[in-house]
Amino acid sequence: MFWNYNNSCEIQISLLDKFVKYSKNTLFGLDHKFKDIKNYEDFKSSVPIRSYEDLFPYIYKSKLGLKNILWNGSPIYFIKTSGTSFGAKYIPVTADSIKNHIFSVRNILLNYVYETKKVNFLNGKMLFLSGNSKLSFLEKIPVGRLSGIINYHIPKYLLKNKLPSYDTNCILDWEEKVDKIINESFNSNITLISGIPPWIKMFFDKLFIKSHKKIKDIFKNFSLLIHGGVNFQPYSNSLFNIIGKRIDTIETYPASEGFIAFQDSQKDKGLLLQLNNGIFFEFIKLSDYYSNNIKRLSVIDIEINVNYVIILNGNNGLWGYVLGDTVKFLSKHPHRIIITGRINSFISAFGEHVILDEVEESISYALSNHKEVLIYEFTIAPYFSNNQNYSCHEWFIEFINPPEDIFSFSNSIEKKLKFLNPYYSNLINFKILNNLKIVSLKKNSFISYMKFNNKLGGQNKVPKLCNDRIIANDLLKYKL
Repeated sequence: MFWNYNNSCEIQISLLDKFVKYSKNTLFGLDHKFKDIKNYEDFKSSVPIRSYEDLFPYIYKSKLGLKNILWNGSPIYFIKTSGTSFGAKYIPVTADSIKNHIFSVRNILLNYVYETKKVNFLNGKMLFLSGNSKLSFLEKIPVGRLSGIINYHIPKYLLKNKLPSYDTNCILDWEEKVDKIINESFNSNITLISGIPPWIKMFFDKLFIKSHKKIKDIFKNFSLLIHGGVNFQPYSNSLFNIIGKRIDTIETYPASEGFIAFQDSQKDKGLLLQLNNGIFFEFIKLSDYYSNNIKRLSVIDIEINVNYVIILNGNNGLWGYVLGDTVKFLSKHPHRIIITGRINSFISAFGEHVILDEVEESISYALSNHKEVLIYEFTIAPYFSNNQNYSCHEWFIEFINPPEDIFSFSNSIEKKLKFLNPYYSNLINFKILNNLKIVSLKKNSFISYMKFNNKLGGQNKVPKLCNDRIIANDLLKYKL
């Protein structure tokens, strides 16, 4: 909607050219001879792909307050997140890149209005279930979570209708924070709610306990749910059940490193890749990623229905940065994607290499065939047996409404997973693996697990796939 789809490839190459010229005198630009880069092929030769750890020496200099390291000037923020052997990651935000996040929020809402012609949600309160808004400082540069930083840049036309309050959003304890949000919002005209599906569900559950009413009877004009962070499909039935009706939803794909994509259509599947939003994208086929034949592609050369690893080059100063996510393209006009998982998010304890996309599609298939079933959360781990025939995948599932026949539900998952993954199918057929086993968990098991590990709320998510028994062994104490 916000640029000509037919010019997407040209826009991307233009962004790269602009970024390289603008950054040629930075430390990174000098080290990688940006002044000699004339085209994309030159860029690939000069700038290798990097993990956060590989890029850390440059980020470290920026953290010390040095200027013109990865991008001109100094970062205006660092987004603090977790996930590396270094501990916390510090992702730079520049005066240029902050706009990518802010304008994306605006574009999501404008695009929805443009497509649906629905505007009534703009007349009510918008509730954002986000992370802590408090900021710390590193060499006078503010540091915080992405959602917390964004709270300081919400446009004035949205700010007057935004909930929760700043003080409530700064509460560290997630359960206390949700209780306070309920108190602030209970008598409000909430029309839009945004957050990660499992935490939205927790909020709805607490509302139901307080009122004994469906959400539609508490927030009578609630009509739009914006979500991201995890695949919505496994949560959709339970969320719509407690809402009491189906409403419009918009999936988003924000990352600390940049705003990647959002659902631009209520009719067409997939997320519109943001090709004119401060990021030059590259892609590597997942099948090639761990080989000696890595081929980096721009959007010009991508193929449909192929798993790709995303590489970012942005106006926050990340160059050749491996985001860690994998995606597939559903179309090229426009460029719409689906998120298929993480590079390191798979189970291959027995050589099966089952990926997140296959798991989520399998459980969605089972849910579609067992309409009575509602789930809150799930995770999968390998079960190792001394007797080879008893080794299997264990699915730890917290049911809201359990299946009438647990074996039939399990067989539905297995059937779809075997269809999607021939390696897994062969291991089952040749009796190397036994059929998957479902372990039913007590109510609030995952909340209790996350709380015990100080990961309740915010942007924290339960890993769906594990190659060890660390999480599984903790969850066994909640077994029904």
